[in-house]
Amino acid sequence: MEEMDRQQLTGGSPLVSVIIPTYNRADFVSELIESLWRQTYHHLQIIIVNDAGEPVDFLRTLYPELELNIVNMERNSKHVHARNRGLTLVRGEYIMLCDDDDLLLPTHIERMMKEIEGSDMVYSDVEIFDYRVEGHTRRATERFVFAYEHDVAAMRRFSTFVSSGCLYRAELHERLGMFDVEMYHYWDWDFFLRAVEHYRVKRVPLASALYAFSEIGGNMSGQHEDMRPYLDKLSAKHGLGELPTKNFLVLLEEPEVLSRKAKTEVLWDGEPIVSRRALQFRTSPLDGAHSI
Repeated sequence: MEEMDRQQLTGGSPLVSVIIPTYNRADFVSELIESLWRQTYHHLQIIIVNDAGEPVDFLRTLYPELELNIVNMERNSKHVHARNRGLTLVRGEYIMLCDDDDLLLPTHIERMMKEIEGSDMVYSDVEIFDYRVEGHTRRATERFVFAYEHDVAAMRRFSTFVSSGCLYRAELHERLGMFDVEMYHYWDWDFFLRAVEHYRVKRVPLASALYAFSEIGGNMSGQHEDMRPYLDKLSAKHGLGELPTKNFLVLLEEPEVLSRKAKTEVLWDGEPIVSRRALQFRTSPLDGAHSI
């Protein structure tokens, strides 16, 4: 009955294709799928591209109500290639991107679909959170709001575009092509700069996406030693000049970045998003440490 109700709720609403590359983060991606199941907007095609990591096919069994398309890459090709593979499976009129360790609050997609009227791409503010892992669930230990004015000139110096949760018309790729695999660390900044040059891009003042930032989670944004070559490639491609390579958190304290801080609506109560996978482990008689 619940599955039938969800299908009825889609009505004539446009299909949104959500692309999620993943690699050895079964617990994290399970939380993301749980957050997608909780969405108030239901007409979703969820494309999970497993970049030759541990199997995630169990998600189909855990979330039969969702349309989950799982692709298993033959070899580990890294996240940009995985996203491009996901693009080949898109059936929706709209595309939403999301990293496998990030989360979306329940009204996120519904709000983005409303905000994209009159625009071609919209992105929200986020809450950045660090966490500890308890069993198979992450609990936030620190969190802060990441919200900055949409200033294209300033974003050529320091990008405040967060790709997780961004929504755009699928037709953008007809002109922009696929994601640039040469921009391993800055594919999202590159995509934003290409999009804003030709299309209507808008920031939504709503912190409805949750961005994980933690060394224990293997977050790429925490790695800096090999990022310079990619930053130079990005600069050369878009004529950005000399760009700073300071730590991300240090850059947030720079005067030019502080001056762009903006007000936003905060929705998250800080509570964890517990997946069905986590609940399964808690109740499994084979896992006494987590049994209820």
